[in-house]
Parts: sequence; C-alpha cells; structure tokens
Amino acid sequence: MNLVICWNWDSNVIYLISEVNSPLLAALVLNLCMSESEYIHKSHNVSVLLYHFVCPAKYRRVVFDKKVDQTLVEICLEIENRYEIHFLEIGTDRDHVHSLLQSVPMKSPTSIVKMLKGLTAREIFQRHPEVKKISWGGAFWSSGYFVNTVSKFGDEKTISKFVRSQGMEKDYDVT
Repeated sequence: MNLVICWNWDSNVIYLISEVNSPLLAALVLNLCMSESEYIHKSHNVSVLLYHFVCPAKYRRVVFDKKVDQTLVEICLEIENRYEIHFLEIGTDRDHVHSLLQSVPMKSPTSIVKMLKGLTAREIFQRHPEVKKISWGGAFWSSGYFVNTVSKFGDEKTISKFVRSQGMEKDYDVT
C-alpha cells in the first residue's frame, strides 16, 4: 500500500488522500493533485487548451465502483503517456465521468472523446468482465457527451470585454 499525500501550494495545506495499492496509481494521484495547465510550445504555436468532458455510461448504468474507478485512472495515465493529452482532474460518479484535460490544437474535442471512450471501454471490459454483464454485454459509454472549454485566464465576460476593448483606448500613429 502506498500512502498518497498532496500539498496544495495555494493554501499551504497538506491533504492525506488515501492508501492505494498501486505505485502507478499513487504516482497519478500525486500528479493530479499538483497538476496545473502549462503552455505547450510547438514549432508554430503556443497553446493552453483546456476541456471539461462529461461522459455518461450507456443507459446511465451504475458501473463505477472503487475498482473500476482505479482502473479508469490507470488507463488515463497510460493514454496520457501515449498521446498529447494531459489530465488535470478525473472525477467519477456512479454513472458518469468528469475530466479536465489539456491538449494541443491539432486534436479536436471530438477526436479526443472518441479516442478516450474507445480505449477506456476496451480496457475496462478486459480488466473487469463483470462490468460487461452490467451493461448487457454492449457498449460501455453512451454515444453522447458534454464538452466545455475552460479558460486559464478568465470567464466569458472577462475575455469578451478584453477582446472588445482592443484598439479602443489607443490612438494608432503610423509614422
């Protein structure tokens, strides 16, 4: 068992998360506790794209328990290592999953969610055959999902005001 302790830099508080039985999961939980979005530098762009995804289970079946939750987090860590996706937060409810993640501009939200749903469903069915019985042997995820962009710098009103004010307060001198 690994004891996971997280330090919150903003409030200078130490949180005891729990004992976990996997070193991989312990590393991920520690990474998630301290993880923040970063600027991603590519050859022709710099980006900080954050998405909030909500993916419900098929028929809103109750499929997430502690074991399936741990498996999902481990799968997401493996996905993070293979693709240009960085999970900032992962939260499960009994019948759906919330994730806050960062990606690069070349990956659309649709391609991200298709890839996540496909890989996680296959792996969860392989590692937990009992889940396949709960979902009547069919699909793990429903076909729908929710996605929202998240700003590191402000909400819609703040950004709208900033964009609207561009060039308004300056006199352009062309000399």
